[in-house]
Amino acid sequence: MGKVYLVGAGPGDIDLITIKALKCIEKADVILYDRLINKELLNYAKENVQLIYCGKRPGFHIMTQEKINQLLIKYAKQGKDVIRLKGGDPFIFGRGGEEAAALVDNGVSFEIVPGITSGIAVPAYAGIPVTNRGISSSFAMITCHHQPGEQDPLDWKSLAKGIDTLAIYMGISNLPYICKQLISFGRSPDTPVAIIHWGTTTKQHTITGTLSLIVELARKSNIENPSMIIVGEVVRFREKLQWFNESQLNGALVQKAST
Repeated sequence: MGKVYLVGAGPGDIDLITIKALKCIEKADVILYDRLINKELLNYAKENVQLIYCGKRPGFHIMTQEKINQLLIKYAKQGKDVIRLKGGDPFIFGRGGEEAAALVDNGVSFEIVPGITSGIAVPAYAGIPVTNRGISSSFAMITCHHQPGEQDPLDWKSLAKGIDTLAIYMGISNLPYICKQLISFGRSPDTPVAIIHWGTTTKQHTITGTLSLIVELARKSNIENPSMIIVGEVVRFREKLQWFNESQLNGALVQKAST
């Protein structure tokens, strides 16, 4: 019997991979990898490794989650070391828990290798600390990509009034709804917001604005996924703390709105 390693590849910058994750890649017999990993990481795998792409993008999945689970089990039972390589951290919106449960149910040994998640690393590369003494003592990572007609599982009242900083994954398609909900439940329309596209990579591009303005700014800037949305007063630190040299995107310079 082989073993499965559920590995976090980090947020995109290849240098943010952990040593343990890199060791897993180097010894893997099979690697099932996602769309958002840095493909350069695959260069560290051995020559005879079997690479299987199972990436997902909004509205389109190369492979169902059930099929991915089946492949992890299949190759492990063939005696192979199998790596499930995911962007960020496998247990933060990465379905790592579902995969681990399937492995347990089928008697397959596994390990979890945590990775640096985008909710922390991406704002850091944009010069935004998600917590700061006297400004933000609470921080929440949420995802907001439910489909029209589906019940919204989020407690918007608590998010609007009870959390200082929000890091929102997979929220670009629902950005108007997010801003509307936060304002409706008591967040000031003047609350600073940042959207960071392809954070930590050479394609990083950041726009900043407020809850009342960011939707229009995002539209004018053609911001798409993958992007991280940061809501809170900490966004104001970007003006002073930005350190990462962002590239141009679609021929346009980084745009800002006054906060």
